[in-house]
Amino acid sequence: GLMPLAPTVARTVEGGESTPGDPFVLQEFVEGTLLHSLLTVKKVALTPAQKLELVRQAATAIAAVHQAGFVHRDICPRNFMLRPDGRLVLFDFGLTVPDKPVFLQPGNRIGTPNYMAPEVVRRRQGDRRLDIFSFGVTAYEICTLELPWPRGTTGRAALQPENPPQDIREHWPDIPPVLATAIMSCLAADPGRRPATMTQFLATIAPVTL
Repeated sequence: GLMPLAPTVARTVEGGESTPGDPFVLQEFVEGTLLHSLLTVKKVALTPAQKLELVRQAATAIAAVHQAGFVHRDICPRNFMLRPDGRLVLFDFGLTVPDKPVFLQPGNRIGTPNYMAPEVVRRRQGDRRLDIFSFGVTAYEICTLELPWPRGTTGRAALQPENPPQDIREHWPDIPPVLATAIMSCLAADPGRRPATMTQFLATIAPVTL
């Protein structure tokens, strides 16, 4: 079935086949600016409050996808749109699959290289926690305009145990400790050390104010 409407998830209007074997998904037109454009192209200096708000909204959108029973598999700033009203909307469900092991078997390295979880790069069995890792990279970038590893490493940097992600506090010394710890935990190479769910991540950062 089509995903229920959540305020932070682009609405899928309809889906089907235009000609046999030719699937299409018609999605609502989302007016706004790509998060990628803000962070990477324009390098907009966000206020601390804006950073926290964008991290919360991104987490809320992914939580909605997971609660609907899906894994997005391509969480990155190119797939979030910031609307003129300040709402962040997750879109591009081209790689989204039901959250069942059969759909998440080891195989192709799918997603966007700098945001790919180690288990995807290593072609291991995946689950919704691969989105949590990609979210961690996205949240880190929202907060610092930097990646936890040098750019363009095709996911290999995340595979080197001797190459841990750079601590987010080095880029933003005044980041609230709870927020810093929560984002860094999403980047754990071992999925078992990440937050179990995006809802748990949201609960952890709920007390943070900026």
